[in-house]
Amino acid sequence: MKQSMKSIFKDNWGEKARLLFRHLRPAAGALLIGMGASLLLTLLRMGFTQVIRFTVDGVLMGDLSALPGFCAELDVSQLLGMACVLAAVISVCEFAVGYVQDSRLPMGSERFVKSLRDALYSRIQRLPYSWHVRHSTGDIIQRCISDVEVVRTFVMDQLLDLVSTLFMIATCVVVMFTMNVKMALLAAAFVPVIVGYSIVFYNHVSGKYRQTDEAEGALSAVVQENLTGVRVVRAFGRERLELEKFREKNSRYTNLWLNLGDWLSGFWTLGDMMNIIQVFSIVVLGVHMCVGGEITLGVYLAFVSYTRQLTWPVRRLGRTISEMSKAGVSIDRLLYILESEEEKPTEHPVKADMHGEIRFENVSFAYEEKQVLDDVSFSIPGGKTLGVFGETGSGKSTIALLLARLYDPQQGSISIGGVDVRDMDLHVLRRNVGVVLQEPFLFSRTLKENIAITQEHAEMEDVALAAQNACLDASVGEFVNGYDTVVGERGVTLSGGQKQRAAIARTLLSGAPVMVFDDALSAVDAKTDEAIRTRLREAAGGSTLILIAHRVATLMQSDRVIVLRDGRIAESGTPQELLERGGEFARAAAMQAAMGEEALS
Repeated sequence: MKQSMKSIFKDNWGEKARLLFRHLRPAAGALLIGMGASLLLTLLRMGFTQVIRFTVDGVLMGDLSALPGFCAELDVSQLLGMACVLAAVISVCEFAVGYVQDSRLPMGSERFVKSLRDALYSRIQRLPYSWHVRHSTGDIIQRCISDVEVVRTFVMDQLLDLVSTLFMIATCVVVMFTMNVKMALLAAAFVPVIVGYSIVFYNHVSGKYRQTDEAEGALSAVVQENLTGVRVVRAFGRERLELEKFREKNSRYTNLWLNLGDWLSGFWTLGDMMNIIQVFSIVVLGVHMCVGGEITLGVYLAFVSYTRQLTWPVRRLGRTISEMSKAGVSIDRLLYILESEEEKPTEHPVKADMHGEIRFENVSFAYEEKQVLDDVSFSIPGGKTLGVFGETGSGKSTIALLLARLYDPQQGSISIGGVDVRDMDLHVLRRNVGVVLQEPFLFSRTLKENIAITQEHAEMEDVALAAQNACLDASVGEFVNGYDTVVGERGVTLSGGQKQRAAIARTLLSGAPVMVFDDALSAVDAKTDEAIRTRLREAAGGSTLILIAHRVATLMQSDRVIVLRDGRIAESGTPQELLERGGEFARAAAMQAAMGEEALS
C-alpha cells in the first residue's frame, strides 16, 4: 500500500523524530563537532572560489576595483603571492577541517546505532511470549540489522548531508546575488524544480520500498528456518522443496528490487538532465554577459564554479529526499517493535510460598478462536506429583504455559501457595517454575554451560550430579571433550533424547520449587524413561512436579493423574484408580502395553 506524503510527514513524523533524537543523544557531541566541521568546510570551499575570482580580476585582468582597498598599493607580483598564500592556507584548513569531519561523524554514527540496537534488543527481551509466536525470527532479525542500517545511513549520511546541502545552497545563492542578480536568479530557479520533482518521486516510491523490506524479511525467515531445521530437511529429503521455496521468495524479492531500480534509474537520469541544463544555461548566459561587459571574467568563472559546486549538492538533496521513503519505512518497522506492548510487571507483587499448593480454578483459554482449555479445575498439594494425560491438542502443554505466565487465562485463576500468579513478580515466578519442553532449546555452547544456565556459578560436581539424575552421564562419557563438548546451534549435534535429558538436568540443577516436564521423555526409550522417573522424585527433593506425557508408563508414579479431552478434564484419580475404571487412560495403557509386547515378539 502506498504511503502518501501526508501520512509520512503529518501522521507519525513526531514519533519518528522522537525515536531519532532519543538515540542521537549519546552521539550529540561528536555529531555537533562533525556537523560544524562540515559547514566550515563549505565556507572554506566557497572562499577558495572567491580567491580565484579576485586573482583573475585583480591580477590577470588588472581590475583593482574588485579587490579590498589595501590591495591598491600592492604590485602584481605581491598580489599574486598573497593570493597563493591565501589559497594554500585555505587548502590546509580544508584538510584539517575535513579530518575532523571524517573522524567525528563515524564516531557519532556508531554511538547512535549502538543506542538504537540496545533499545531494540532490550524491548524484544521484554515483549510477551505471544508476540514472539506471531512474528518470525527472520523478520525480527531483518528489522534489527537491515532496517537499523538503513536508518543509520539516513541519519549519518543523508540527514547530515541535507543540513550541509541546504547551508551550501543558501550561502551560494546569497553570494551569487551579491555578484549578479540576473545570473543568480537563473542558477536558483533550478533548485525548487529539482526539489519538487524529488518530492513527487518520493510520494510514489515509498510503498515500493515497504514491499521490498517485507520481501527481504520473508526471505530471511526462509533461510533462518532452513538452517535451524537442517536435520529435518536432510532426514526427509526436503532439499529440493526447500530450494524451490527459497527461489520463490528470492525471485519475488529480486523482482521488487528490479522494479524499484527502474524507478530509481528514471529518477537519476531526469535529475542529471536538469543539472546539465542548469550548468549549460549558466555558461551560455555568463559568456554572453561577459562578452557584453556586464560582468567580469572573474565573476563569470566564480558563477560557473558555484554552479558546479551546487550541481552535486542539489542532486544529493533530491536523492536524500527520495531516500527518506526508504528510511521512513525502516523507522516505522523499528517503531513497531519499540512501541509493541511489553509484559506489564506486577505493580504490587505479592510474595508466595512456591512450595505450596497449586490450584487451577475454572480456567479457560483459547488461541485466537480455538478453545484449548474449558473450565478446567484441579489442585496439586505442595511436594506432590501430578500427571497430565491426553491426546494431541487436548490442552496439556497450555497448562505449562499458563503456569509460567507465558499466557494469562481468559477466565478463571491460577494460584501457588494461595497467591494468584498474576499478583506475583514475573521474574520470581519464572525463576521458581522450571519448564522442560518436548523440544527443548539448547544454546550453541558447551554442554556444561547449557546445563548450568540456570545456576551460572554451579560447581562441576553439581552439574555432573544433575546430568547423572537425568541419565545423561553415560552419553557424556562417550564425548571426546565430555562436558566441554560444544553442542552446536540449537543442540544440533545431540540426539533428541540427549537434548531432552540435558534440559531435564538443567531444570534439576535449578532446584525450582515447581518443575513441569512437558512430554520431556518422549524422545527416550522406555528403559531410560523408567530410569529417569526412578531418580526424578528423589532428585527433585520437595519440589512439586507436573508430568505431561502421552506415555502411560511415564505417569504411573504420579500421586494423581488428570486426563484431558477437548480442553476438559475427562478423568481424574490415582493411576491405579484410572486403570481400574477402564476409561480412556486404561484403554491407552492397554494399547501401549500391546504395542510393547508386539515389539518384543
